[in-house]
Amino acid sequence: MRRTSAMRTGLSALLLLGTWAAASALPASAAEPPARPAAAPASPELLSAMQRDLGLSKSRAEARLAAEKTATAVEREAKRAAGSSYGGSWFDAASGKLTVAVTPGADTEAVRATGATIRLVKHSAARLDAAKARIDALSAPAGVSSWYVDPKANEVVVSVVAARQDDNDVQGFLARARETGPVTVKQTAEAPQTFAAGTVGGDPYYTGNVRCSIGFSVQGGFVTAGHCGGAGAAVYGWDRSYIGNFQGSSFPDNDYAWVNVGSGWWTVPVVLGWGTIPDQLVRGSAEAPVGSSICRSGSTTHWRCGAVLAKNETVNYSQGAVHQMTKTSVCAEGGDSGGSFISGDQAQGVTSGGWGNCSSGGETWYQPVNEILNRYGLRLHTA
Repeated sequence: MRRTSAMRTGLSALLLLGTWAAASALPASAAEPPARPAAAPASPELLSAMQRDLGLSKSRAEARLAAEKTATAVEREAKRAAGSSYGGSWFDAASGKLTVAVTPGADTEAVRATGATIRLVKHSAARLDAAKARIDALSAPAGVSSWYVDPKANEVVVSVVAARQDDNDVQGFLARARETGPVTVKQTAEAPQTFAAGTVGGDPYYTGNVRCSIGFSVQGGFVTAGHCGGAGAAVYGWDRSYIGNFQGSSFPDNDYAWVNVGSGWWTVPVVLGWGTIPDQLVRGSAEAPVGSSICRSGSTTHWRCGAVLAKNETVNYSQGAVHQMTKTSVCAEGGDSGGSFISGDQAQGVTSGGWGNCSSGGETWYQPVNEILNRYGLRLHTA
């Protein structure tokens, strides 16, 4: 990319915007199955960030990274062994084990042989996914925050803003949602919002008067959040030089986009560590289980860590619902939109939105990266 020695040095100078996350272990499209994750990085800086944001000691952070690497591989094998009896799975940080839910009739010995712990449940993942899909077809009022399948509870969870729970339109939505299958209701403090921001200084990309963050390097460009710009919109880098244009963009319904790169800019398979940790190489896109630790890089709040809370969640922004999102306990703020979520050295997704901030805490959702690559036929740039 373009740079001046006064403003960028070293590897960080190669970044298009300042946030990159990991991608698939092979430089191939997301249509190909992700490779097993490479050894999880355990630099002193990464361990320090996990200690800060997850409240872990150094030894516990090291042990967790190793256990999560194993759980990612086990999850894929256990799901195959469970077949139609598969009810979902989650990583338990306390035990360091992956738990796999199965319905009666499952070949429990085959599932257990993968190394997973088994829990017997009533509903299969397919049954719960079907119930969620029927809720997706409903029109949600502003007081409904999101909904997702919770494998641990073996139910579909509908989150509502606490102050709006008694609204007639919210109660009507919940009544229709309960007709779709096993549904439970939880409260959230605030409604979700996207994390784009007006023009400010930093290490951003700009489109119009909006600042967002780059997600992942792909062959010929980068992926980011769809709400940051519409197809055809011009994109400018941190130094205000022209990068390229949005070649595809979807928001709402989805929240993803990709931008072509040219005019002296280039791509690198790197996530910016912002001095908190060394810049991270992208080596794969193996999907981390629920419960895994995960970190985010963005142009406003830089490097932040947390855990994966839920997958395939529908988020009800004021602009409309966005589907197939992953929820995390990582905080974010305006300008972080589009930035990278990474687990170990494996890409997970691009920042979409959330609630709260990095002073008081909150939750943030991302759009999974493999879905974006499949949608646009892109090839991930990996180290």
